[in-house]
Amino acid sequence: MTESSTDVITMVREHAGRGFGGGIGLEYGEVGPDEVVATVKVGPHLFQPYGLVHGGVYCAIAEEVASVAGAVWLGGEGRVVGVNNSTDFLRSVTEGTITATGTPVHRGRSQQLWRVEMTDDRDRLLAVGQVRLANLQ
Repeated sequence: MTESSTDVITMVREHAGRGFGGGIGLEYGEVGPDEVVATVKVGPHLFQPYGLVHGGVYCAIAEEVASVAGAVWLGGEGRVVGVNNSTDFLRSVTEGTITATGTPVHRGRSQQLWRVEMTDDRDRLLAVGQVRLANLQ
């Protein structure tokens, strides 16, 4: 039996609060094959020594959001794994909420490319990630 996109969405929702995403406080809002939106509340657990959100947090958010989006789109046709993550940091943040929105750039038979934009509470762009996923059958 193959999983449908609905089954993958259910799995994502059931896994919420666990794993690495759960450890940083990632919460999913919209989850669909064409867009995934997630939020993270900023706090000391995300900071580097200067009191700013660590750059690795943005990379991790991009990776997770793109992977979830890619898995939902692929449905039960296989699994996805990240093979490249390029994230640019544009603005630092010390409080509030980071909202990450993942949208597809390319979705093909063997690979996908997703863009994840991360914004603050004032809708200012904080970071942009581009994540390439391999579709494994």
